Amino acid sequence: MSKVSVLVVDDAPFIRDLVKKCLRNYFPGMVIEDAVNGRKAQAMLIKDNFDLVLCDWEMPEMSGLELLTWCREQDNLKAMPFIMVTSRGDKENVVQAIQAGVSDFIGKPFTNEQLLTKVKKALTKIGKLEAVMATGPSRAGSAFANDSLSALTGGKAEVARPVAAAAPAAAPRGGLLNNAPRPGATPAAPSGNRGQGQLRLSSGTQQCVIKGLSLKEALLVVRRGEVLPQVLENAVLDLEQGDNAEVARLNGYLHAVVAHEPKPDSEWLQLTFRFVDQDAQKLDYISRLIARGTAQKHFVPGA
Repeated sequence: MSKVSVLVVDDAPFIRDLVKKCLRNYFPGMVIEDAVNGRKAQAMLIKDNFDLVLCDWEMPEMSGLELLTWCREQDNLKAMPFIMVTSRGDKENVVQAIQAGVSDFIGKPFTNEQLLTKVKKALTKIGKLEAVMATGPSRAGSAFANDSLSALTGGKAEVARPVAAAAPAAAPRGGLLNNAPRPGATPAAPSGNRGQGQLRLSSGTQQCVIKGLSLKEALLVVRRGEVLPQVLENAVLDLEQGDNAEVARLNGYLHAVVAHEPKPDSEWLQLTFRFVDQDAQKLDYISRLIARGTAQKHFVPGA
């Protein structure tokens, strides 16, 4: 029986590990390789044969779109399924990828179930699904859990609950701007001003207040909903800043979830959002936001 091989391409180690763990849990017989960017993936595709590519869009050296364009120019790769895993869901970007020959999309953030559905669909089209399912697990429950922690720990995830009487976390070292609301103050609903953004989780989109920002992470305050965010859940933070309304889509995961107010029924949650992007443009953008914020140390979100 021939092996089914998949190439996972992303500059963020967390995303690569998340995808690989999910696929290995559900398809034990699948051969999975990974590459840190399009240039490395290109070299691997020249050397070896792959049945499917799962590729990020924004990467250093060679983007996912550039890799896709190159693949479709190669006779042996024209028909290979190529799934773009990206936070770029704008119509313009979708049209670009379709014109370049993309097979399908997975939007960030994604659940394990969404990932597996897309992969099974792609393998069905090339007649490879039965081959890989023949060596699959007897139960797929853990692989279909809707959180990143489950994918990385084999289904032993626990829902992150607000911590009672938790004080707001201290500002991490390394340039974090502690633009925190006044003690006891209730954050106002975001209105598009500086210090605010939009957090996209697999359970939906939430407006958030940016308490602090560094090159590695952001401290966010969000309103508590019916579905609690989970530690290690992958997410996308959309920041719109400046007079020109620049938008940066920052990929990452939730490193910590605590109650923002010192009471068990806190209406607000404080999230530590760790960035996983290695893209130079995004790091430069964050640097500029930090530089702007140094002149606004007394800024109170929502005030």
